[in-house]
Amino acid sequence: MASSTQDGDAHDDEIRLWREDGWWIAKDVETGVTTQGESRAEALDNLDEAVALHRGEAGHEPSEEELRETGIEPEDNTTGDQEPPDVLE
Repeated sequence: MASSTQDGDAHDDEIRLWREDGWWIAKDVETGVTTQGESRAEALDNLDEAVALHRGEAGHEPSEEELRETGIEPEDNTTGDQEPPDVLE
């Protein structure tokens, strides 16, 4: 694995990038978020998006109209009084 520094010390906003099984892997050291891509640029673009989602800086809860556009009827798809699964929190 390649490191972003020669001294091996961690730095703010450190990203690690390496090839594995034909893919480029990009990891944000601070958050632990890791992505892949067919090129370095694609892996880094994916990492930017994934870190923004992780930090709550991107994405939003879909509106009822957006759900209907994808074929989901909001009234027919509710959790009722149940807590959502962990992956949705």
